[in-house]
Amino acid sequence: MPKDKAARGGICFHELTHWTGHKARLNGDLKNRFGSRNYASEELVAELGAAFLCAEFGFGSDVRSAGYIANWIELLKADKRAFFTACSHASKAADYLRGLALAEPAERAA
Repeated sequence: MPKDKAARGGICFHELTHWTGHKARLNGDLKNRFGSRNYASEELVAELGAAFLCAEFGFGSDVRSAGYIANWIELLKADKRAFFTACSHASKAADYLRGLALAEPAERAA
């Protein structure tokens, strides 16, 4: 785990964005294998969600996703709307997480 607080924040936001995809939350498609276009899309959503949240909460975060870049390029070449779709999903995930962060404790437990 990185020692840098901003890097840890970025990783946490990335993983929390994945967490929102559970069927009980935003119902994302999380059954994909590394290397597939759907997996690349899910990772792009998670990175964008993390970037949105890092910017909002004042974390300077580096993109630490070199292993995904080739898959993202393939995804973006195959689907001209993939970036916009990923941004939309990432925005919904960030909104969901923001809502939890701002919710009263009793609302979070529900």
